[in-house]
Amino acid sequence: MSKVIAIMSMSLDGYVADLNDGVAEVFAWYFQSGEEEVRTGGADAMLFKVSPPSAGHIRRLTARLGAVLTGRKTFEVAHGWGGNHAWGPAFVLTHAVPAGWPRPDSTVHFVTEGLETAVRQAKLAAAGKDVAVHGADTIQQLLNAGLLDEIQVDIAALLLGSGVRLFDQLSKAPIALGNPTVVQGIGVTHLCYSVLKK
Repeated sequence: MSKVIAIMSMSLDGYVADLNDGVAEVFAWYFQSGEEEVRTGGADAMLFKVSPPSAGHIRRLTARLGAVLTGRKTFEVAHGWGGNHAWGPAFVLTHAVPAGWPRPDSTVHFVTEGLETAVRQAKLAAAGKDVAVHGADTIQQLLNAGLLDEIQVDIAALLLGSGVRLFDQLSKAPIALGNPTVVQGIGVTHLCYSVLKK
């Protein structure tokens, strides 16, 4: 059965982006933490250079993914991934479809009918695989609605001090998590928690 999985890189003090929505610091480990190359996606693949433990973690995780769910802000910051996300069809939760979209030959879809509809469409597109979730606000909404199954968080060896926090607006807290699995990379620690349902 398809799971909805939050996948985010985060500083040790809980920030996923700086005050200007910059993610270079929390994403640096993807490109500077080792010599092992990992490509994810198809024609528009991303190339990472990481340590062997991180490479194994990324390969295991991305092999599970069939679609992506994200918010409008993440879509904008990522420039729409050039029209095609490397992890599969992307579903963008938004109040209005942005000008110039949808585009021909793009696998980016816009959902204006709410969170549950976005989850349903992403799961359908994932065809039995898991749905990756990007964006702090979208992850918080899913946690508050009880629709998130798992949290995969990559803790970068970094203190940002300010910016966008991953778990800032939780109306349903406390939220119980299962015991973590831990993979220690270079410059990053990969944590995976199941979200326990009440």
